[in-house]
Amino acid sequence: MRAHFVLSEIGVGLRRNLTMTFAVIVSVALSLSLLGGSLLTNQQVNSMKDFWYDRVEVSIFLCNENDAQTDPACARGAVTEDQKEQLLAELEELELVEDVFYESADEAYTHYQEQQADSPIAAVVTPDQMQESYRVKLTDPTQYDVVSSAFAGREGVQSVQDQRSTLENLFDLLNGVNYAALGLMALMLVVAMLLIVNTVRVSAFSRRRETGIMRLVGASSLYIQLPFILEAAIAGLLGGLFACVLIVGVKYFAINNFLAEQIPLINFIGWDAVLSVLPLVLVVSALMPSLAAFFALRKYLRV
Repeated sequence: MRAHFVLSEIGVGLRRNLTMTFAVIVSVALSLSLLGGSLLTNQQVNSMKDFWYDRVEVSIFLCNENDAQTDPACARGAVTEDQKEQLLAELEELELVEDVFYESADEAYTHYQEQQADSPIAAVVTPDQMQESYRVKLTDPTQYDVVSSAFAGREGVQSVQDQRSTLENLFDLLNGVNYAALGLMALMLVVAMLLIVNTVRVSAFSRRRETGIMRLVGASSLYIQLPFILEAAIAGLLGGLFACVLIVGVKYFAINNFLAEQIPLINFIGWDAVLSVLPLVLVVSALMPSLAAFFALRKYLRV
């Protein structure tokens, strides 16, 4: 009997405040979609870092005849065979170095022509303008400074470049987008909380007669507050379910069936990451409105 009464009161409350309940559902759905998206974006960035950092190399570019005339770093002349052999020997002695690949000027020219085939500049570049280089793979890519400090400024060395610097710009951009999504999520959560508080306030005011009668017959505070709390929890849970549908839809349609085909170089996160986030979204969707309703009732419903 008591369960039937509570359920009937929940139904009455949801029907009386249908528009506000719908607004709560939409707000919770959007905010929690952003929450789930932010968590998945963070996992994606970490996955990309693990994938690409294991493949980045440190490039040691050697001076050529053109550099000797135009670049102050090569003022002492083009690299000699003895200098190249000494550089290679020192690189191979470093415990940090996993492997060393030598690229000749002709090989660099061939690779440049392949990569810049559509560029008009490629037609005017000649092999003698390209630099020889050592491509160094490190056991720990974060220790780039060790190689840079050891070989930058050496005779025959034009520059030492770390491919991580290019990737860092990409990861910084992705992290910035993630932080923006978290900020928007926080704003949407505040809006959702305010809507929940107002919904509970209106619902409590519209049923002040019923709650007054319940107080007179000795109903407990929890029994009186329970329908209002459950109303908020149900509305929030519906929003959470909608958020889960949005997250799954984005994963299936936008990532699996579009981005994964358009950008095959990126190893996108799998369904296991998505499924690990959905329970958290559902828990937050039920818990957050319930707590908001509970504290709102302490102010607007005296029992």
